[in-house]
Amino acid sequence: MLSSAFHASAASAVLGRGRRAASSIAIKYSSAIYSAALKNPPQVLTKVQSELNAISKSVSEVPELKAFITNPTLSAKERALGLDVILARAEGLSPKKEPVSDLTKNLLFILAENGRLAEVPGVIEGFNELVAKYKGELEVLVTSAAPLPRDVATKLESILRQSQAAQQAKSVKVTNKVNPSLLGGFVVDFGDKSIDLSVFSRVNKLNNILQPCNGRPEVHFHRSVLAY
Repeated sequence: MLSSAFHASAASAVLGRGRRAASSIAIKYSSAIYSAALKNPPQVLTKVQSELNAISKSVSEVPELKAFITNPTLSAKERALGLDVILARAEGLSPKKEPVSDLTKNLLFILAENGRLAEVPGVIEGFNELVAKYKGELEVLVTSAAPLPRDVATKLESILRQSQAAQQAKSVKVTNKVNPSLLGGFVVDFGDKSIDLSVFSRVNKLNNILQPCNGRPEVHFHRSVLAY
């Protein structure tokens, strides 16, 4: 069922990812498992989301699992063993220690068979976005170079909740993600919109303006120049 859903959604899957660089392949798989889960009773959608989030947590916290999904040279046997570990951890993180659903298992098996395990994080993020939209939730991701101070986070969340998109949603969830490469400032992603107020972006724009023109020497500003 998941395989047929994947092919059916391939042409129509569209997700606004803003700065979050999910591939078009990940988006298609997200749409496929979401569509398949939606054809079942509501509790199945909740269960699949819980399982996928458990898998995401495992991959992000266990270096060996992260290395596993990003290694394209593994044999079929090695991929099967790795998937067994990921599924076992997902079951262990389940409140009732229930077996992982067939939908989640099939998703991982298809990704492995097609050599797309590296897409797992993007697939899960895309699935969560679709579920949030289905439930009328607005998920706002604020990515900053360092954790936002409490007063800044509170003020920013208050401003975001006054936006038209937030007022139309049943609930708003604001998450702060840290990415040191931004150097300073922050990026706000919600729905299909992305607002980039990072130092990294400002430096890149400045360097693009100062590209060599008419034989003049090229000038580059180092990122640290605008870090303060």
